[in-house]
Amino acid sequence: MRILIVHNMLWAHYKSSVFQALQQLVDQQTDISVLVLQIARNERSRASLESNSYESTPTYMYKYELLFDRYLEEVSFRERAQALLRHAKAFRPDVINLTGYYDPAQLLLLVWAKVNGIRVVMQNESTAADQQRGGWKEQLKRWVFSQCDGFFCFGSQAADYVIQLGVPSSKILLRKNAVDNNVLQSVYNQSLPSRTQQQQVFGLRPNNFVFVGRLIEAKNLPMLLNAFAEARKQSKNGTDWGIILLGDGTEKANLTQQISTLGLTDQIILLPGRPWFRVPEVLALSNVLVLPSRSEPWGLVVNEAMACGLPVIVSERCGCAVDLVKNGQNGFVFNPDQPEQLSHLLTQFMDGLVDTNRMGEAARQIIAPYAPEAVAQEMLNGFIKITN
Repeated sequence: MRILIVHNMLWAHYKSSVFQALQQLVDQQTDISVLVLQIARNERSRASLESNSYESTPTYMYKYELLFDRYLEEVSFRERAQALLRHAKAFRPDVINLTGYYDPAQLLLLVWAKVNGIRVVMQNESTAADQQRGGWKEQLKRWVFSQCDGFFCFGSQAADYVIQLGVPSSKILLRKNAVDNNVLQSVYNQSLPSRTQQQQVFGLRPNNFVFVGRLIEAKNLPMLLNAFAEARKQSKNGTDWGIILLGDGTEKANLTQQISTLGLTDQIILLPGRPWFRVPEVLALSNVLVLPSRSEPWGLVVNEAMACGLPVIVSERCGCAVDLVKNGQNGFVFNPDQPEQLSHLLTQFMDGLVDTNRMGEAARQIIAPYAPEAVAQEMLNGFIKITN
């Protein structure tokens, strides 16, 4: 069996860890080979997070070809289509895994595969809740999905969305998403001993909630700041807690102004984004991750925080909430349109009414099956299933 995987970006580390695990499984077989076609180096919007300049950047080993050594936005439809078809014809796959249904060049590859009797697995990370759905786009998706033989979905909500569009549940081959748990845990553990010292360097409180991600409207950060301001008033320990916002984005200036207006410049700190493998350095300065998004197909930062043993407070609009957050065990889920719910949860942590150590241990146990090795094994099982 010859497996061809099409992926947008070489830089997507969380996929690279899965591809490496898949390569290791394939190398144990004599009749299976795999090749990953990386269309571009990165997306322009994520360029600031590229980690090429860091000597400690983890490297991943798997068979791939980088089609265009530039940003994805700079690669035209014609270039993508010609390159994908040329490489697919040369590789002669038995099954193709496509990144998504939104790229016309990959849809063209889908049609080519169907004409030539090649099986197709479609990746889906969208959910019914992450944005408004309807109209001709949904009808197009129904047709595209009807042409596919299987689906790798980012969690239960993504799988449910595919099923709503007419896909039999038997075609759902994967319902997980993974990050490199081992690397994240290692960096976190190395950073913990200097926690107090680093908190003093950054002017942080001894206890902190942390947000990691782009500072954009969909992340719902103004609501988080208002909820924290209210919780600070309600909690007897309000002055011992702060918030770390780790990331960059278009809303940075507005958030800075809001922090000033709330009178919380000494408790809410903005730190610039950093490569993924250095995020645990900031998680080590924190107690609880908060992801308040109004729209979030999955939320890989929740995987990252749980791998490091942090409790999580996650919006119900995040795709990972159903699969990863067990209410009261490793964290809590809340309605992002009801700030009083978030204020209450923040207050609970501030007042010590939540056993963070127990929740952190539960987080590690819950995230363990969401490891690259487990996801790769399920992918391989899926490829074998549909080709047989």
